Amino acid sequence: MASLSRIVLASGSTYRRALLERLGLPFEWAAPGVDELAIPGESTTDTALRLAILKARAVSSRFPNAFVIGSDQVASCEGVRIGKPGNHANAVKQLEFMSGKTALFETALAVLDATRNDVRSRVVPCRVTFRPLTRPVIETYLEREQPYDCAGSAKAEGLGIALIARIETDDPTALIGLPLIALTELLDAAGIPVVG
Repeated sequence: MASLSRIVLASGSTYRRALLERLGLPFEWAAPGVDELAIPGESTTDTALRLAILKARAVSSRFPNAFVIGSDQVASCEGVRIGKPGNHANAVKQLEFMSGKTALFETALAVLDATRNDVRSRVVPCRVTFRPLTRPVIETYLEREQPYDCAGSAKAEGLGIALIARIETDDPTALIGLPLIALTELLDAAGIPVVG
């Protein structure tokens, strides 16, 4: 076990907190409050990775003797970035656009040893193929789930799974926002075994 055992999740997301709780490790959390806009010309992979590291670094200033976990997800479909819809009208547009298509959700993960300023990171891709979606199906789904804070409006851990035909990924938790398989590996490499 590493000499530092304090773990901080750099996120205000209830989804990410719920995922991290699955590992049974004690942790704290803090919202990073960083600008999440993409840099012009930046790839989706680079955006996700940069923001995951930026979030971890932002929170590490408040927790200088901790391991800080940052994560960010960027979604795209046919070269178009798909963010959090924020409202019903945008969610309808997103789901109509992705209907019958495959979207790429890239979830970046960074584990920062704040004491050593050492960062380990990984990007986990997840390809999601949506079923053909009619407007009544979209409206019913949105009324029941209201996924306005989820990238691509597809809350796969909830009713959104019914909109999906196929998910291709090495880490199913990546789609929800915190890839636990990759996180377990990064924590182990940092000297914090999840089991053991």
